[in-house]
Amino acid sequence: MLLPVALLLLGALTAVVAPRLLARADWPEREPVVALWAWQCVVAGVLMCCVLSMTLSAAAAWQAVRGHVFAPAPRDVVEAYALGAGGSWAAPATAVALALGGVWTAAMLTREIARARARRRKRRAELLLRAPLLPGEEPGADRLVVLEGERPDAWWLPDTAPQLVITTAALRRLKGRQLDAVLAHEQGHAQARHDWLLHCSGALATGFPQVPVFAAFRGEMHRLVELAADDVASRRFGRLTIALALVELNEDRGVFGPCPTPQAHVPQRVHRLLSARPRLTAGRRLRLTAAAALVPVVPLLVTFVPGLRALG
Repeated sequence: MLLPVALLLLGALTAVVAPRLLARADWPEREPVVALWAWQCVVAGVLMCCVLSMTLSAAAAWQAVRGHVFAPAPRDVVEAYALGAGGSWAAPATAVALALGGVWTAAMLTREIARARARRRKRRAELLLRAPLLPGEEPGADRLVVLEGERPDAWWLPDTAPQLVITTAALRRLKGRQLDAVLAHEQGHAQARHDWLLHCSGALATGFPQVPVFAAFRGEMHRLVELAADDVASRRFGRLTIALALVELNEDRGVFGPCPTPQAHVPQRVHRLLSARPRLTAGRRLRLTAAAALVPVVPLLVTFVPGLRALG
């Protein structure tokens, strides 16, 4: 049972240390795509520790599971893991607890996806009510839908036929290429499938509210996907264009005032775009990407150490 416990401790250490390192780093705002990858690797590493610990605990508790997990392994490898030692209640209890956690995670993800689909159906129904189809038109045929509205707004409806919805007030506000920049921003969300990142992070944070790393994961996903989409638009139309578009769409909502609002991230995004901090070099981006990829690999290496030693 030493190895399952070591994996759980490694997962706990990763969940505590990695978010703090990312929070102190100065590069995530400059490279939000790399930061998104790093956060996914951290969470994958924590989940990998739990899955491997559950597998080894189940193998230690039940001979049937051990036979399936170590079926092709030589006898020396099986003995190196000492799965039969300490056959107390700890192994089955750990395996069952982690298995229930996995089932709960799957249930939360399923619920999150079902809720997202329900919200999407509701919004599409409202869209059809406010902008009914003309004779001969098919649902989702138009990539851009214009709605009458006094409030400037624009949003993307992800689906098999994604659509950008924009109000007439926004069209009056947006000037020059600002509308194209808003469209590029929303397309950046759709092409990178940011909705799936939000679903997964929301499911983990909702299912395990006592685990800080999952709450931080959800918060950072909501922030970083917006920064990544801003960068997609700024590379095509310039930082100033997308910054002015954000101001035009949000200035009537009080987000630029002294009082905090739910959209407090908008002024931060505008300041980031206008400050125009340079990107990291390609070499540093590659090193950060590789370092993040090692996080879920380490639990695998720890798991294989006894077997490799036995074979050696």
